[in-house]
Amino acid sequence: LGKSINLDAFKILVEVSKKNNIKRFIYASSSSVYGLKKYKNVHEKMSLKPLTDYSKYKAVCEKILLRFQSKNFTTVTLRPATVCGFSRRQRLDVVVNLLTNLAYNKRKISVFGGKQLRPNIHIRDMVSAYLLILRAPIKLIAGEIFNVGYENITVSSIAKKVKKIIGQDVELVTTPTDDNRSYHISSDKILKKLGFTPRYGVEKAIKELKLAFQR
Repeated sequence: LGKSINLDAFKILVEVSKKNNIKRFIYASSSSVYGLKKYKNVHEKMSLKPLTDYSKYKAVCEKILLRFQSKNFTTVTLRPATVCGFSRRQRLDVVVNLLTNLAYNKRKISVFGGKQLRPNIHIRDMVSAYLLILRAPIKLIAGEIFNVGYENITVSSIAKKVKKIIGQDVELVTTPTDDNRSYHISSDKILKKLGFTPRYGVEKAIKELKLAFQR
């Protein structure tokens, strides 16, 4: 199922878009394509070592898309950090949203490991990034890849922020894990080339989700 959604349908979608004179094709890839990195700031020129099927398909699709780049068909890839915050089509399976949901509704957070670094970006900032790419001069984005992130913080730090905002009665339980994926992405390129600066953070996302649950 994952392959059919994330890989098999992709080339067909790109071909149909180009055939129908779509001018820009913006691909939402993932920062997870980098896999496990020891470097402090993971940038766009670093090698890709995806660890899961999902991230492997994302990496392959990036290569497919680049082959279609032409004068009349602008292709650009974004590698978002983990998106957080409230939205109309709410996801609760990503780290900030997941922990906030557990804290508010179960009054208990389970953290597996905790030292792993996770890059995050507020959904409002992610929307702003897409709008920026839609409006940017073609010469600045054609065939380019951009990381899009804001705060690189540990899972434990996220859990503590959640507990502080949701309530001190929330129980925080830490257990060992063999999932040591940890990475710290750099978003300097999109800042320097396009002037993109995020405005919202993890704490803002938690507070918005708390308000949404209260309502």
